[in-house]
Amino acid sequence: MDLSGKNYVLTRFVFLRLFGLVYLFAFLSLALQVVPLVGEHGLLPARLFLDKAESPFSAFIEYPTFFWFFHSDAVLQVLAWIGVALSLVVLVGYANVPILFVLWFLYLSFVHIGQLWYGYGWEMQLLETGFLALFLVPLIDARPFPRMLPPVPVIWLLRWLTFRVMFGAGLIKIRGDSCWKDFTCLFYHYETQPLPNPLSPLFHFLPQWIHRLGVLWNHIVELVVPFFVFIPRFASIAGVIIVVFHVLLIFSGNLSFLNYITIAAAVSCFNDTFLKKILPNFILKKADYSVTQGKTNNGYLFASCILVVFVVYLSIPVVQNLLSSHQAMNTSFNRLHLVNTYGAFGSVGKERYELIVEGTLDEEITPHSEWRVYEFIAKPGNVSRALPVVAPYQPRLDWQIWFAAMQSPEQNPWLIHLVWKLLHNDEQTLHLLAGNPFSEQPPHFIRVRYYRYAFNPPGSDDIWTREYVGEWLQPLSIDTSGLRAFVEGQGWK
Repeated sequence: MDLSGKNYVLTRFVFLRLFGLVYLFAFLSLALQVVPLVGEHGLLPARLFLDKAESPFSAFIEYPTFFWFFHSDAVLQVLAWIGVALSLVVLVGYANVPILFVLWFLYLSFVHIGQLWYGYGWEMQLLETGFLALFLVPLIDARPFPRMLPPVPVIWLLRWLTFRVMFGAGLIKIRGDSCWKDFTCLFYHYETQPLPNPLSPLFHFLPQWIHRLGVLWNHIVELVVPFFVFIPRFASIAGVIIVVFHVLLIFSGNLSFLNYITIAAAVSCFNDTFLKKILPNFILKKADYSVTQGKTNNGYLFASCILVVFVVYLSIPVVQNLLSSHQAMNTSFNRLHLVNTYGAFGSVGKERYELIVEGTLDEEITPHSEWRVYEFIAKPGNVSRALPVVAPYQPRLDWQIWFAAMQSPEQNPWLIHLVWKLLHNDEQTLHLLAGNPFSEQPPHFIRVRYYRYAFNPPGSDDIWTREYVGEWLQPLSIDTSGLRAFVEGQGWK
């Protein structure tokens, strides 16, 4: 194997640009949402999570995060915007160890206080990818094409990450839901996924034989193709298939930055010989000059080999999990999220249910009370409202309320807090929604109703048809017995 790295200069360049894009949207999501979600007066305040620790030092060892020491709203906001700024630096072409370390540790710090809002598999995937990226760049030289050639072992570790993401997703499907075995999951997936986009109805109404072929394609891409990323002759073909697979997923729904971060890692399957066929000449000239001037840094090469040994050791429980009939999905076996196990859509809902939040100004509820609907940024509500494109940005509240629709109010106490906030017209919380139907004064009552949603065929007047199922949460007001005591008992404000 050639360890000089001369054939991966473009690989590193493209990977870092895509990686910077993912970091940008991840931190932008934080900057715009972190305070109403986990701030001092957020829906799940970080201070309550942090206050459970016996001491900041011991807690830091258990959950490494900068916020054990400082976690005011101003600090949360400033550090999130610093992450946005540094992500832009990487995106436009500049990356070195200090820049990528700050980004990695900042995001790790937010994930560890993010609670259920940041419990998704792509958070771990971003952190693992970010850790590997640290060993791909020079210590100081931040230029797009530095003299230090890419350490090849890190490229292979990115392929190992790509393999686990894809293969883990494939295994969890065939183990998790019978519809993946009888090739019917795509009859439902596009309609019941968390946040459909404008093309989701078109995908949903494709002929059933295409959906069955889609499931077969899914199994091939996730269970067979990943093995070829380790075979040099076929790695680029495997990379193309994986990238095309995730581009199709991007077109079919809003899956946060999951597909984007996987595409970034899959770039490791391409060497410069392949990338020269598709990149513009001005980039190729800079890369060629970098190769002629570039040097293999033996210290970095040695460090990357040590990293390989470290990753192999941390991969032992991951491989055991993959081979287990009780495979866990999206699980980390270490607090730094350095090597993780992944998976997506191990089960697919057959029907879509939505929680619709409504409020009224009436001081007494009657059959004639006027109820106004709170619309969310991306989740379905108004049946005629156009489906949005939000990915790779993730509206965290919209995602979590999708999960809540499959559960009970007792399993989602944070939603009681959301109602309490809306009863007070809390400005921070309202920033998480598409608008405020009670701008003149707060509502007197709020209720949450339960509906079954289904796509109408493309070309219909409405995107959705819906059927009322029942009341998910009875009308609550500030004066409702026990509500204030419940909120204060949780330590919320």
